[in-house]
Amino acid sequence: MIDLQPIFKAVRQASGLTRRVQEIHLAHSEKAGKEPVTIADYGSQALLCRAISRDFPDDAVLAEESGSQFSELVADDQRAEIVRLVGEILGEPVTEADVIGWLDHGRGRDAERTWVIDPIDGTKGFIAMRRYSIAVGLLDRGMVIAGVLGSPGYPTPDGKGLLFHAQRGAAYVEPMAGGKANRVAVSTRSKPRDLRVVQSVERDHSALELMAKIYGELGINAEKQVEGIDSQDKYAMLACGDADLYLRLPREAKPKHRAWDHAAGAALVQAAGGVVTDIDGSLLDFTTGAILSNNMGMVVSNGQNHDHILEVVQAAMPQA
Repeated sequence: MIDLQPIFKAVRQASGLTRRVQEIHLAHSEKAGKEPVTIADYGSQALLCRAISRDFPDDAVLAEESGSQFSELVADDQRAEIVRLVGEILGEPVTEADVIGWLDHGRGRDAERTWVIDPIDGTKGFIAMRRYSIAVGLLDRGMVIAGVLGSPGYPTPDGKGLLFHAQRGAAYVEPMAGGKANRVAVSTRSKPRDLRVVQSVERDHSALELMAKIYGELGINAEKQVEGIDSQDKYAMLACGDADLYLRLPREAKPKHRAWDHAAGAALVQAAGGVVTDIDGSLLDFTTGAILSNNMGMVVSNGQNHDHILEVVQAAMPQA
């Protein structure tokens, strides 16, 4: 079993940094394709990759951001600010070169194990002060074997969120601020009228109209039972029984699902006893790099009636 404690610490540090960026309302830039990215993404990834470089130095890393993006897209004053914040979080001097080196650690390396990182999953939710996740999945020769998911916006009495983690067929949750880890499991709800369904907030992410039709076919009242949630918090909700079904169906013929949007979440749900498949019932294929090019969509459930849900989804999908 892999000691994930260094990753837990890094996720907690990243959570502190991202909250700090929200508090001081730092600006965001745009990457190619007009996808918003705050400077918090770079700081979060630097902290995560720093931990990997120290505790798992020979492993590969597949991450969303890069040192060149940080250098080219972020203004001088904002680069200085994120370097200062990373140093403040770590309690030690940090240079811009340090941050760039951590951002690129493990990139392009050929190794049996690969850490798949989304430093802020749900960036639009982060910018809009909604929910977001700090996601770290671990692949062993392309198979998901562990996941850590920081959810700073998960509703909690202390307002600090939750930390989810999973490996070896067991999933756990503990307070983001630290405390006892409790094992979690998916729900056993099966009646359509009792199901709690989650889906993406952003229209670009899923075929929401098609999914609404499928909900009707399944006997689910979309107005009352379906909630829009940003990020892999949807997977976390499935893992701990706060939700029962999550569909992500493509709006285009050849979707580009990104590995870092699903690796940590898939590990969580599977370890908690749930089921994560493509729309044809096959497992998600993480052997293809950054893009899950062999997968059309995601059907994530507590395992109750999963085969029936797949049948309804397949029948509703447009024929090529």
